[in-house]
Amino acid sequence: MSGEQVERLRVAWVDTDAGGRIHFTAAFRWAEVAETALMRGLGLIDGWGSYPRRHVEADFRKVLRFEDEIEVRLRVDGLGTTSVTYAWTVSKDGDVCVEGRQKDVPSPFQTACEPLSARRARDSPPGPSAPCPRFGP
Repeated sequence: MSGEQVERLRVAWVDTDAGGRIHFTAAFRWAEVAETALMRGLGLIDGWGSYPRRHVEADFRKVLRFEDEIEVRLRVDGLGTTSVTYAWTVSKDGDVCVEGRQKDVPSPFQTACEPLSARRARDSPPGPSAPCPRFGP
């Protein structure tokens, strides 16, 4: 499985404000739906509650409304020694409406991917760091 997940959703009434346009928090929930599906597919869903966010951001480019059909695309954008960064988009009819990024510091990630300091201590002399095998290169 790759480090990318695509979810097809529909803007629900609960996702909108009184004018029928999305509330900004909806985009973060949709990204979390895709992230959850990715982690489930990678077999990393255990301990899900210990995946705190360190940073989140989003740029809202086009309006989304109640009942719009959307595509949420989330991919692994960076791997640190103890963190993972995701980049995601929310699109409608092929047009990007929201772009976002988030950095998570998941404690189970440290058991899935050996920290760089441990790899360096083990390897003599230090070699190039390998990508996490669960997420691929």
